[in-house]
Amino acid sequence: MNIYVLVKRTFDTEEKIVVSGGKIQEDGAEFIINPYDEYAIEEAIRVREAHGGEVTVLTMGGEEAEKQLRTALAMGADKAVLINTEDDLDEMDQFTAAQILADYLKDKNADLILAGNVAIDGGSGQVGPRVADLLDINYVTTITKLEIDGTTVNIVRDVEGDSEVIETSLPLLVTAQQGLNEPRYPSLPGIMKAKKKPLEEVELDDLDIDEDDVEAKTETIEIYMPPKKEAGRVLQGDLSNQVQELVQLLRTEAKVI
Repeated sequence: MNIYVLVKRTFDTEEKIVVSGGKIQEDGAEFIINPYDEYAIEEAIRVREAHGGEVTVLTMGGEEAEKQLRTALAMGADKAVLINTEDDLDEMDQFTAAQILADYLKDKNADLILAGNVAIDGGSGQVGPRVADLLDINYVTTITKLEIDGTTVNIVRDVEGDSEVIETSLPLLVTAQQGLNEPRYPSLPGIMKAKKKPLEEVELDDLDIDEDDVEAKTETIEIYMPPKKEAGRVLQGDLSNQVQELVQLLRTEAKVI
């Protein structure tokens, strides 16, 4: 089975993020594989183990993204591909990413493509479905269970806390939701093997893509940190006075009533 996983390099949200001049400062920032993409990588490896084939992880960006690709290879993927856009594109959005990824994948005869449900930095959840639409293949989002029998695929997907059961067929793109599996950690032997696994780098010119054709359709107006939370207040006095004060605060300060 020919399996591809779409991977994104994202900020580690456990680390401090600094916004300066309307941009997130990358100097000193920690980057990781988008956590939802880890579920996709794990599921791809499990499908390969059950049905055979090959797992290729695919990402876009600069050479710094090689670190995340090597991590995916250490987890168990077979090959990695970096579409290097560093010198060609200043800004990218979901349209840009989907167009480039789909153009790369159009002649790869992928049986199964997996991606994370959302990226924790953007949260749009658009890239996977857009890629599937451009490739004209079936897609199912937010999956929590995947079973493949020949070309028939049975899926359970999360629907706002409920579940929906779907039967579809290959070729197929799915996006992984938390709960699909428990991603494995790269082992020491896996890390050593990852150094020898193939990592291909391609440019937009290799794909015959003109930068103007994939120019971002959206513009970021402003990036800012959320306001700091103020310390909580402890109400004093007897219960009736506390209730009156609470109602007053909810009306005048919180403005929720």
